[in-house]
Amino acid sequence: MKNKKSFLFMLTFVIVAVFALVGCSSDSSKKETEEKDATASTETDSQYPMTIKHALGEAVIKSKPERVVTIQWGNQDVALALGVVPVGFSAANFGVQDDSGLLPWTKEKLDELGATDPNVFQDTDGLDFEAISDADPDVILAAYSGITAEDYETLTQIAPVVAYPDAPWATTWREQVELNAQGMGMKEEGEQLIQDIESLIDEKLSAYPQIEGKKVVWVNFSADDLSQLHIYTPIDSRVSFLKELGLTYPESVTELITDPSSYSLNLSAENVEALFDADIIVGYGDDALYETIKADPLLGKIPAVERGSVAFITSDTPLVAAGTPNPLSIEYTIDEYLKLIGGAIDKIEE
Repeated sequence: MKNKKSFLFMLTFVIVAVFALVGCSSDSSKKETEEKDATASTETDSQYPMTIKHALGEAVIKSKPERVVTIQWGNQDVALALGVVPVGFSAANFGVQDDSGLLPWTKEKLDELGATDPNVFQDTDGLDFEAISDADPDVILAAYSGITAEDYETLTQIAPVVAYPDAPWATTWREQVELNAQGMGMKEEGEQLIQDIESLIDEKLSAYPQIEGKKVVWVNFSADDLSQLHIYTPIDSRVSFLKELGLTYPESVTELITDPSSYSLNLSAENVEALFDADIIVGYGDDALYETIKADPLLGKIPAVERGSVAFITSDTPLVAAGTPNPLSIEYTIDEYLKLIGGAIDKIEE
């Protein structure tokens, strides 16, 4: 009897000890989880208030935004690429094939994220401040835009505004991602997105070695007035992307730039010799415009025009909107874009 009692006592002791150890382990695990959650929360909270400096002032963001509005060109695509559906964004004003205000890559990403009824501002003729205000944003993203100081002052009455870093319409796609991601409290995610797009570009470029080092000028011709040429300068995002693809701008053009903060330059056709060093011409246009230019006594003498090294982007394709790149447009159009440019360069050897 005594041995049986001793056995029962020992068994009870062991069971109690086991439950005590399990309880301690559970408490310890729970405590570690709570500490990790608290640390993560503290690290997130420590970012705020956040100050983002830009050309028009600075955006002071007090906490991680939950309601994001984007305005003007392409900023919505950066947010969408990072998995954030804006509560309101501006309609695209060129390259759209219907009245939705959505370019195909934007529509595709919205569908992927399950956004079936996006709040699109029909503001192609000017910002719709009332619609922006009604969207009740925590932050307004305008890293790639041309908003004026007056626009900015009005917008800041609604929410903090992340504007362009240096000059209007001169923000590179990387800067768009960096600024907009920071404005959403997603700096690290933005850095990863940049790396992903860089890898994609490198992969696609490997099939077009002929592009590297060739000289390009982005020129917009008008069949209605061939006496004036509209040229995008190297700070324009269209040109900076061409440079990223390995192309260069000839000094004969860059030396004509008197305002380093301007994204464009007007050139008289009488000074067309400035384009003679270009291996290829890129611009908006079609075959009919090319034939008109080729027949012109001045413009027809441009060597790139004479041999057909012209990459014109027609208005009946979304590629017309891809010249101003962002992560979504690059992914969607890079194959077609490189094929167009590579084909124009191939004419040099023919």
